[in-house]
Amino acid sequence: MTPEEDGSFLSRLLGSKVFRSFLIFSVFRAIYGAGILVATYLIATSDDAPIWISIVFLLFSMVISRVIFRWIKRRWPQLS
Repeated sequence: MTPEEDGSFLSRLLGSKVFRSFLIFSVFRAIYGAGILVATYLIATSDDAPIWISIVFLLFSMVISRVIFRWIKRRWPQLS
């Protein structure tokens, strides 16, 4: 079957559950990651907080991001 017979490449790509999951995860990580970078910068440049607070914050944010993404996947089960 040729690509013309079964739809365009873009329509097949957007119809793929794996691609949609990847796309949603990428958008989520971009927004969440930017927020975490700003928060970490503010914590790291604070005169009151030691540097280890920033490291703990980054480790904690890794766990929280996975929890939030699992919630997103449960909210939209057609992604998985």
